[in-house]
Amino acid sequence: MIHKCLFPVAGYGTRFLPATKSSPKEMLPIVNKPLIEYGVEEAVAAGLTRIGFVTGRGKRAIEDHFDKNYELEDQIRGTGKEDLISGTRALIDQCEFSYTRQKEMMGLGHAILTGETLIGDEPFAVVLADDLCIAEGDGVLTQMVKLFKQFRCSIVAVEEVPDADIHRYGVVAGEPLKDGVYRITEMIEKPSREEAPSNLGIIGRYILTPDIFEVLRNTSPGKNGELQITDALRQQALDGCVLAYRFSGRRFDCGSIDGFVDATNFCYQRFYKNGQ
Repeated sequence: MIHKCLFPVAGYGTRFLPATKSSPKEMLPIVNKPLIEYGVEEAVAAGLTRIGFVTGRGKRAIEDHFDKNYELEDQIRGTGKEDLISGTRALIDQCEFSYTRQKEMMGLGHAILTGETLIGDEPFAVVLADDLCIAEGDGVLTQMVKLFKQFRCSIVAVEEVPDADIHRYGVVAGEPLKDGVYRITEMIEKPSREEAPSNLGIIGRYILTPDIFEVLRNTSPGKNGELQITDALRQQALDGCVLAYRFSGRRFDCGSIDGFVDATNFCYQRFYKNGQ
């Protein structure tokens, strides 16, 4: 039912300058694997193997990463280092990758609308690679795909966020349908603490129905003069149904230095320290 996943990756990553001056922030490594690869692995685990990237200037390294490197592979063939890229090669073999360029960065809603040419008229997922999600069982996207099969509407992943950080998120309120699932009645992009309808902030995992593109085309610029996906989803919720899902797992905000360091330490302890 869902085969495609869209990755908006056109941002400059200014919070990580100078490291991101000429290298995409999505290629920053968590231990020895770039952030973007964790996101693609999560998508593939959910059965989403048609991967689209909305890119910008300076993002060629992402395209090169998900391509064969014959010279490198020839150099390490037959050595222990060959295993180090086996996971990446498996993704290359499993997935179809496509790319389109966002000419101007005018908000996440604009990035998603730019990706329409890669998606067409079918439901799709959106992953923001800045948010690294680690779950004990099913990955966050897998959990959301299962929920979509039941409800057949747009879904946003949410988690409780501290009051001090509420202004950094799209915030939702809704009516509980079952444990961890809410039918959204209100959404506000980056509200003040006083304006926030709850403490449930949207994180970088979405499943969207294809009518979102027409809604985006008819949505006016919002916060910071940008086209906000939150505003479009609010309209979609008013016209039909949008769900908020409190996912099972842990999310790291790797768009911040503190979150990036926490994610690196967590992944090192869990996946690498004991040679796993």
